[in-house]
Amino acid sequence: MSINDFDLANRNFVVNPYPVMSKLREIGEPVWHESMKMWLAPGHADASAVLRSKTLGRIYTEKQPNQLWETFNWLHADSILDSEPPKHTRLRSLVAKAFNRGQIDRLAPRIDLLIDDLLANCAKKLRDQGTFDVIADYAEPLPVLVIAELLGVDKENSHFLRPWSQAIVKMYEYNPTEQQKTEARQASDNFAQLVTQMVTQRKQNPTPDLVTELVQVEESGEKLTLHELIATCVLLLNAGHEASVNGFGNGFVAAMNTPSEKAKLITKPREIANSTVEEFLRFDAPLQLFERTATATTKIGEIVVEEGQKIAALLGSANRDESVFSNAAQMDLTRDPNPHIGFGGGIHFCLGAPLARLEMVKSIPALFERFPGIELADTPRMRSTFVLRGYEEISVSA
Repeated sequence: MSINDFDLANRNFVVNPYPVMSKLREIGEPVWHESMKMWLAPGHADASAVLRSKTLGRIYTEKQPNQLWETFNWLHADSILDSEPPKHTRLRSLVAKAFNRGQIDRLAPRIDLLIDDLLANCAKKLRDQGTFDVIADYAEPLPVLVIAELLGVDKENSHFLRPWSQAIVKMYEYNPTEQQKTEARQASDNFAQLVTQMVTQRKQNPTPDLVTELVQVEESGEKLTLHELIATCVLLLNAGHEASVNGFGNGFVAAMNTPSEKAKLITKPREIANSTVEEFLRFDAPLQLFERTATATTKIGEIVVEEGQKIAALLGSANRDESVFSNAAQMDLTRDPNPHIGFGGGIHFCLGAPLARLEMVKSIPALFERFPGIELADTPRMRSTFVLRGYEEISVSA
């Protein structure tokens, strides 16, 4: 195998990229990918260095023509994810004041209630149809409902969030289709309109939610512009559930296909809940690639990234690095320690990681407690994307 086997147009590679990435790690240093025009860092040490280097930045390149992409462009240019210091520092500190541990802890009882309701619906589908979909009926609606409540999105609009988010994040893949581009632009416009309406309403009638807190931060003299506020809300809506949905689905399928780990989840799901979440995120990472651009000549391991060149941390590969994880290609739900980088690292470490962990640590054991006889009813259907890796459908019986 060679670097050319790292081919995002090859369906077999996208379905299972790990054999190719294992061979890349054997090279021992980042590798130049000519068709992608970037370096790829497959090893844990190099990928971690990419995430933490101060001379590797998130530099957003506006899509053209701007009149078509205007909203999409500022939603990204003014977001935390695609900003660097000092702008990133200012945005993150403002958002952290509102998106704090207290906000998340207050959601815990509501998460329990949502889980109970979703599991009751799954049980009804089992009785009526004999199966239910772990993604559509459980893993997907939970984080969407949670982030909608956190922000204060009303019920009549909350069902739009997931399809809008999926349309936007398809632009993070390489070579999107024209239809996907059109859908991403429309979703950006719809998202921005919804949040703009919410901001206007909160300025007149504050409510106990995150949008109100962000509005008040903006009005307290801090420099959070309207575009930055909207971009922050859209980022939280996107990132706030992608990791949870895909992390849950990827880990669930892997566990169901590993008898020893499935047995652990059936016999002691609560006892191993925390380590299960970390291993789900390590074993089959929901985010596979995180791209950076050199703002100055930067050395990563033994290679030099010239100013202007791109380098990507291959998170899924790094999390299978045999020099860091014993039996790295095997799932172990009691693995400890587990220094995976599934949530990234450095200044762009996932702001929503505590919320994603809370949702998963509650929802995984609850599923196995409710359905101890759970089985895959059909071959899980995977999404055709690489950067954001996940399943479209996981049909189960019990």
